[in-house]
Amino acid sequence: MAAVLRSYVSGGWQAAEGEGSPLHDAVTGEEVARISSAGIDMAGALEYGRRVGGPALRELTFHQRAALLKALASHLREHRDELYELSARTGATPGDSKFDVDGGIGVLFAYSSKGKRELPNDTVYVEGAVEPLSRGGTFVAQHIATPLHGVAVQINAFNFPVWGPLEKFAPAFLAGVPSLVKPASQTAYLTARLVELIIESGILPEGALQFVCGSAGDLLDHVTGQDLVSFTGSATTAQKLRAHPAIVRGNVRFNAEADSLNCSILGPDAVKGTPEFDLFVKQLVTEMTVKAGQKCTAIRRAFVPADVLGDVADAASERLAKVTVGHPTAEGVRMGALASLEQREEVRRSLKALLDVAGVVYGDPEQVEVVAADAERGAFLSPVLLRADDPERAEVHEVEAFGPVSTLLPYTSTAQVVELAARGQGSLVGSVVTGDPEFAREIVLGVAPWHGRLLVLDTDNAKESTGHGSPMPQLVHGGPGRAGGGEEMGGIRGVLHHMQRTAVQASPTVLTAVTGRWVQGAPRQEGVHPFRKSLAELRIGDSVTAGARTVTQSDVDHFAEFTGDTFYAHTDPEAAAANELFGGIVAHGYLVVSFAAGLFVSPEPGPVLANYGLENLRFLTPVKPGDALTVTLTAKQITPRENADYGEVRWDADVTNADGDSVAKYDVLTLVAKEATA
Repeated sequence: MAAVLRSYVSGGWQAAEGEGSPLHDAVTGEEVARISSAGIDMAGALEYGRRVGGPALRELTFHQRAALLKALASHLREHRDELYELSARTGATPGDSKFDVDGGIGVLFAYSSKGKRELPNDTVYVEGAVEPLSRGGTFVAQHIATPLHGVAVQINAFNFPVWGPLEKFAPAFLAGVPSLVKPASQTAYLTARLVELIIESGILPEGALQFVCGSAGDLLDHVTGQDLVSFTGSATTAQKLRAHPAIVRGNVRFNAEADSLNCSILGPDAVKGTPEFDLFVKQLVTEMTVKAGQKCTAIRRAFVPADVLGDVADAASERLAKVTVGHPTAEGVRMGALASLEQREEVRRSLKALLDVAGVVYGDPEQVEVVAADAERGAFLSPVLLRADDPERAEVHEVEAFGPVSTLLPYTSTAQVVELAARGQGSLVGSVVTGDPEFAREIVLGVAPWHGRLLVLDTDNAKESTGHGSPMPQLVHGGPGRAGGGEEMGGIRGVLHHMQRTAVQASPTVLTAVTGRWVQGAPRQEGVHPFRKSLAELRIGDSVTAGARTVTQSDVDHFAEFTGDTFYAHTDPEAAAANELFGGIVAHGYLVVSFAAGLFVSPEPGPVLANYGLENLRFLTPVKPGDALTVTLTAKQITPRENADYGEVRWDADVTNADGDSVAKYDVLTLVAKEATA
């Protein structure tokens, strides 16, 4: 008898009570492991995450957590071969395994990169602009986001035992919230090894990741309003979990990725012989056969102009006939087994409902020829392509056969196909294959309310496109309605899902202290020029005021000639006077910015290494010859860079005229050495 998979909770590996239930190799039927969570203290695991994991993560900045994600991704990449080998037992081909394993590792890398680029090296996230709440400027507000003080409970599906957990873990970890992973039983042995590799690495703070192998038991009974639940699986189960008393009572954040009858639409222009026709057929077959069609993003409904339905059926059948089914590691095999015999029977049951309204174009639901394996002991199923000549029948828009199954459906107008796509009641992804941008626009705008993601595929992007079925960590992976209404990833959106947004109303001084960013109206400190200070010496609010410099007519003339910017407002007195915005010759905005730089710069070599840009530049008041300009530069935000001897300083620049009116406002970005050089 195989060993029972262990859970990792409350700081250690724990074996369940009893013998557990057997898990079988999807290809050979052999027992791989046993699974049970009997005796696991679910309440204790959640409390451990809150008490140990949460505080440890919240002590780290976003950049420090991002660095740990990168280190973890690099560690797992070194163990890919081991994960690939175990993945084959789930029925996955080498390509399928890379899709799962490399995709999951890629999510870690992606969130690490986004965390460093888009989040501060701080423990608080500041969102949006400062909101003035009073005329005198002494009462202002800012939205901030801070990590929830709970645990992200992540209940995963069987089809992606590596990618699934990692795509949920990465945004939670980056947000500063510990995770408790509960995999689906069929492929839990692969997730168990993934978690072992993570724990063995010692990279993560203790309590940041826990793992429950087996039934969830009473886990959800113990969640609170500070916890989160993310689920991937059937819409029926999602509905039950969403209505769990503890989730309802605590208004627990619940994210679901559920059943999705995704569609792909072939444009009327893409007739047989066009590149887009071939792209559509190739994509359809790929989505049917990768992971044996066990993808939440696979194409279930393929909408085709009625007059080319037969051509598409023939071309897809021809391509499907070249797909060899068999042992995932055997040479030439392109499609392996489903995850389990039970899953194969579930697909067959769904197919029976579809066969009431559709005919088989290719494949046999009851038998399949396989290579290097036993077709009955393993969970093998032929790819099955169906054709439903009546696209209005409800079954094709309601029944999902979660395997290598897709249905061809005809349409006769753009309006009809938009309506048919919407009958899926909410999908994770849809695609449009067309060379006609106007048709693409109509479809995208027509079906967008029912889709989380839309791919428009044509000859321009085909070589670099990641395809219909590949969610990207930078983008939303979720969908409305039947698809669950959540976002699995979604870039920084996925991070903010794990944080509480709070509106802070205070004085500029307090708001500066809370956010770590200088706010207009807060104290400024002048003295030593701030460009002479290293990052270690510089403080928020350090400032310099310089000027005045008077702008002359010769300055404006020279700048126009030197740059070639001879716009009439700078060179034609009569035309400039006729424009009520100017009322006469005005200085170039970039001349103003250039003069400001000349005023505030400290030219000698020092801690300031480089100016690498401006942001939020606005020209507010016209500058005319004779105006005297003064600039005030204030250290607004200080961001040390991890693993570098310098950091970024964001400066508030305010250029004013002799009347004290702001003529230009912007942020200056500089790189500053962490320590002063000799």
